[in-house]
Amino acid sequence: MKKTAITTKILIAMGLGLICGSLINTFAAEIDFIQTYFVNGLFHIIGAAFVNALKMLVVPLVTFSLICGVCGIGDIKILGRVGFKAFGLYLFTTALAISVALTIAIIIAPGADFESAATAIEFTPKAAPPLTDVFINIIPSNPINAFAEGNMLQIIFFVIVFAIALLISGEIGKPIIDLATRLNEVMMHVVTIVMNFAPIGVFFLMAKTFAEQGLGLILPMISYFAVVVICLLLHGLGTLSLLLKIFARLSPIIFLGKMRSAHIFAFSTASSNATIPVTLQVVEQRLGVNNSTAAFTIPLGATINMDGTAIMQGVATIFIANVYGIDLGLVEYITVIGMAILASIGTAGVPGVGLIMLAMVFNQVGLPVEGIGLILGVDRLLDMIRTTVNITGDAVVTCIVARGENTLDDAIFADPNAGVITDITHPE
Repeated sequence: MKKTAITTKILIAMGLGLICGSLINTFAAEIDFIQTYFVNGLFHIIGAAFVNALKMLVVPLVTFSLICGVCGIGDIKILGRVGFKAFGLYLFTTALAISVALTIAIIIAPGADFESAATAIEFTPKAAPPLTDVFINIIPSNPINAFAEGNMLQIIFFVIVFAIALLISGEIGKPIIDLATRLNEVMMHVVTIVMNFAPIGVFFLMAKTFAEQGLGLILPMISYFAVVVICLLLHGLGTLSLLLKIFARLSPIIFLGKMRSAHIFAFSTASSNATIPVTLQVVEQRLGVNNSTAAFTIPLGATINMDGTAIMQGVATIFIANVYGIDLGLVEYITVIGMAILASIGTAGVPGVGLIMLAMVFNQVGLPVEGIGLILGVDRLLDMIRTTVNITGDAVVTCIVARGENTLDDAIFADPNAGVITDITHPE
């Protein structure tokens, strides 16, 4: 009897969690026992533990995989070329994303007829780091501290320098490279083990989210919510698919089908960083991208590629401007695009941090920051969707770069069963 693929199990668990959470939100929101022992008890503990298990994998997996990737390239010039291509493409897709969002938001004009005591809503954002500090802090003053805190940009920088040093060291570095290769293989098996518990974790994550948020919160903000979702879908299914077809010469339908498991993880965790292990596994084993490319572009993308967040910032800017009756001109729109691109570099891949960067954008174009309070209610649900778009962009750019570097295996990409995980002991 053929075993059920883990992705199917996760999809079922996600649906059940959504239903369970929505029912609790509708019928048991005021029952203290349910809220204390289930929503904030069982659901919270298991869901948070699962997310921690994913985060546990990120630093060691990125470290060993990136060492293997850099040493697999073997040529520093090629490494620089891959990095330049990936960085440029990530900024390009972010610019496209926010341009699409601004265009659609201007046409639909969400918030034009919004009725609310907007001035009574308060929101105090954390201070966004200056862009100069973002660039300076890419270089870690203490690598151990960077690894301990999971600072991805600093980890990527240090590991690349370390891997280059291994290449330069010649024979001395070979044993360490071999060890990193073995450890990377072991870490991929650890990913497989954690993924086998994913249906349980995803169920409780979804149940808690919808038990707390509920679908009812969307109704008062339906215009904003709908425009953001439309823009996210248009970019994820349209713009990125078009780029994939033109530059990587790959089928978007096959690509989206194979990305399903990574999409589910991104949606349920709302964290690009927590999804790195799954995205890496999908891109390498399901899409056929060589580790030498994927190990570099996926962690980098999770750190600087924020297409979904840029879309939210664009629509939110138009929405708040309409709510407060503030007219924005061409200069302000160009400023929003520029700020969103720059902010994406300093936006960590963790839930909710996009609001901090949104406050920076609002300050730059003269919009009231307290207006962010209006969109807080639906931001968690939108965060789940835009994270899915973010990791889709990571994978698309990785495939495009891999095609340019001839590190993409078309046979694996075309094989529907390549990389399918069914159980702990037999990953296909």
